[in-house]
Amino acid sequence: MSIVQYLKPAFLEHPSRDNQIYKHAFNFRKIWKMTVLITAAVALIPLISITAIDYNVTQRALESEILLRAGRLASNTKRSIDFFLAKHKSVLDFLIHDNTFEELNSLNRLTGILNHLRTGFGGFVDIGIINSRGIQTSYVGDYKLEGKDYSTQPWFQKVVEQGMYISDVFLGFRKKPHFVIAVKRAYPGKTFESQNYVESGKIIEHEKPVESLADAQAQTLSGVQKSAEANKSYEEESFYGVENDFYVLRATIDAEHFNELLSNLELSGMGDAFLINHEGVIQTPSRLHGDVLTKTDIPVPSYSIHTEVKEYIDTKKNVNIVGYAYIPDTNFILMIVKKKAELMKSWYSTRSILIIFLVVSISIILGAILSLTTYLVNNMYIADKKRALAMHRIGYDNKLATIGRLAAGVAHEINNPLAVINEKAGLIKDMFTYQHKYEKDDKLIGLADSVISSVQRCGSITHRLLNFARHLEVSIQSINIKSLIQDVLGFLGKEAEYRSIKVLVDIPDDLPDMMCDRGKMQQIFLNLVNNAFSAISSDGTLKIEAKEKNSEFCTITVSDTGCGINSADLALIFEPFYTTKSSQGGTGLGLSITYGLVNEAGGYINVESEVGKGTRFMVTLPYKHNTGKEDKVCEYS
Repeated sequence: MSIVQYLKPAFLEHPSRDNQIYKHAFNFRKIWKMTVLITAAVALIPLISITAIDYNVTQRALESEILLRAGRLASNTKRSIDFFLAKHKSVLDFLIHDNTFEELNSLNRLTGILNHLRTGFGGFVDIGIINSRGIQTSYVGDYKLEGKDYSTQPWFQKVVEQGMYISDVFLGFRKKPHFVIAVKRAYPGKTFESQNYVESGKIIEHEKPVESLADAQAQTLSGVQKSAEANKSYEEESFYGVENDFYVLRATIDAEHFNELLSNLELSGMGDAFLINHEGVIQTPSRLHGDVLTKTDIPVPSYSIHTEVKEYIDTKKNVNIVGYAYIPDTNFILMIVKKKAELMKSWYSTRSILIIFLVVSISIILGAILSLTTYLVNNMYIADKKRALAMHRIGYDNKLATIGRLAAGVAHEINNPLAVINEKAGLIKDMFTYQHKYEKDDKLIGLADSVISSVQRCGSITHRLLNFARHLEVSIQSINIKSLIQDVLGFLGKEAEYRSIKVLVDIPDDLPDMMCDRGKMQQIFLNLVNNAFSAISSDGTLKIEAKEKNSEFCTITVSDTGCGINSADLALIFEPFYTTKSSQGGTGLGLSITYGLVNEAGGYINVESEVGKGTRFMVTLPYKHNTGKEDKVCEYS
């Protein structure tokens, strides 16, 4: 028997059937299902609901916290960048207003200013003065940019329009990514001359203020004479400015120094921080989203004066958290990008624990519900089965008692005329014997003997009926097993003879007697023999044999050559009301009562069967009756 069959409750194997003669009072399978479903719903719905609510609230809270952190980081970084740029703009604005054009145009002065800026502020690469035509008149730095024409550069056009401008990162004449901060100032009410000289193929521009046209011409002539003495060729071009002309103080900011503001950020979730312009071109190095001056794969976010955070799904279907902020007075957009999956790792582990806890809790609850419900319903089923069995046992016993009383009455009523017949037949025989004229008539003597023999046979039948009636009352007595079996076969002998069933009895004469109730023993073997006759077709064989098992028990085997029992039914034949012959009037009580009687006597019953070959019932009974003995499980094979 498998573990599943062992643990399977009996009521699941025996649901109520409409075609059964005896049905249980309740549909236990339905009761079990309804109890499990209702109890499970009452226990699990609140648990699952609370878990789902906690799951959603926790996830939303964590996602909200991630968005807030990204927003705070973007806001703080924006302030740092804004402060960095504002500081450098303020310094340039102060310098252009604190120094005259002549002072700023002095290389010594400009060199000193650059050195002070590098020492005090850091991040300055070079500095230069550019006139209103876009020509750089004075320059201090690491590149040869004197006389460069910036009139066509976008940043120069922007500073002319706005007065102060921070450019995008661009390559420019340096062919290296950089950006500039430029401040414009109107020339304070003086005209000035701008001269360009071509020296060794390069334009060298010198610019200085003049008071009049004559002074400008004199200065120009003096410059030409000096250049001639140095064997240089010059090309002179004079320009006379007006009072609303301007000049621009331009400074190049070290991109590496600027990038440190972003590279030093502590970013979780495989984060990346960089700047883009309004066209989506990357301005500072990015680890994951492209090189400097290439277009980023992230869409340019919509303009907002506040720091914003949103989710972005990339081409690989990964969800990213993007915190961005537009830097005021610049074309820069700060981008802080984090992988949502990395940020949610802690939640994923917590979620796994939560799911495992929920699954374990549900399993424990369902296990407890199933176990308890099955136990209770199975006990209800067993109690109902015992009740039904007891009721039918009462009815069965009443029928037997009625039959016994009827048999006793009939036996007594038949015995009286039989006694008269026997007496008269004996008298006739005596008369025939003692009268000489009939003494030699064998035919008459044979007829008298036949009447007496028939009377004796009827007497034995009535005597057996009276014995059966008396044994319905419980009475522990010494019983000879062989005599008991012969009495049982006496009731069924004619049926065996009529159906040509061969009955074999193999019981030793020296087998010890048993102390038990004769009526119950008769009922046990009467049921077994009846079942054997039902299974045997004509010309079959019934064999009853007994042997001593040990000093305390003997085994009586009832075997037949009938149709046999299949394995599915074999495990159920001792269950009350289980029958395969309901269409033939079977009640399913015979073997169940037999099983109960054997257990009451302190024994146990085993069965072996093979379909098409026959069945063997082995009844093991004690020699001494023991009413306190516990029920033993029957075995099947």
